[in-house]
This record gives sequence, C-alpha cells and structure tokens, in this order.
Amino acid sequence: MFNKTEEKKSVVDMVNSSNVISKETQIKGDIVAQGNIRIEGAVEGAVKSKSKIVIGESALIKGNLSSAEAEISGKVDGQVICSDVLYLKKTALVLGDIVTNKLVVENGATFNGRCQMGSEQVGKVEKPQKVDEPKKELASK
Repeated sequence: MFNKTEEKKSVVDMVNSSNVISKETQIKGDIVAQGNIRIEGAVEGAVKSKSKIVIGESALIKGNLSSAEAEISGKVDGQVICSDVLYLKKTALVLGDIVTNKLVVENGATFNGRCQMGSEQVGKVEKPQKVDEPKKELASK
C-alpha cells in the first residue's frame, strides 16, 4: 500500500506541521501533537508535543506543558517540562514548577515555582545533601 519513501515523507510532514489555536478559541481537554503547537487562546488541560510549543501573549493555559522546546509569552498555570530549552518572554507568567535542560528568561518575566535544570535532571527530583557542621575546639589555658 505505502512504500518506505511515502511513509518517511508523511512522518516528516507530521513532525514539521504546525497546529494553531487562535485567540478566541477555548479548549477543555488534553492536546497531544507530533509537530509544533502555537496557542493564542485558552486551554484547560495538558499540552504535549514532541516538537515546540509557543504560548502567545493572549494565551491562558491551565494544565501542564511538555515538549522538547517551548516559548512562553502568556500565562501558564501548571508544570512546564522541556527536554531542551525553555524561553520565558517578558510578558510570561508561569505559576508552577519548571523542569528543563536550558532556561532563558527575559527581563520582566514572572515565574513562581521551583526550577530544576540539567539534561540529567529532566524528570528527576533530588533531595538536598546534608552539610556537616564544623567541629568546635575548646582552647584551654
């Protein structure tokens, strides 16, 4: 039915495709895509992409984001996980934890939550190490 060339081409087209959710659109439910996602409207649910997610200035997300790369200019109320790089633009407001390999924050961006960085750290939470107290020596005279 399909030869290998057509199969590879359709997979490449899916990954390179862009999905746009316009300003007046409201979605209740999860979004899962292979390609890029650009959101200008409101989404109540998880947003996942194997590629890039762009959250526009007018966007409101109530749910977790998960992607290789993300650029946030709007409001996200939930956890943000990026396996590569996360850009927080000057109008960004993130209310939740961030887990990413690299983080770029513009002056003016607001972030309230914990941040965990590093390629080995994506998806892992470490306990803080206990620090030994210095020993006190008594001087005798």
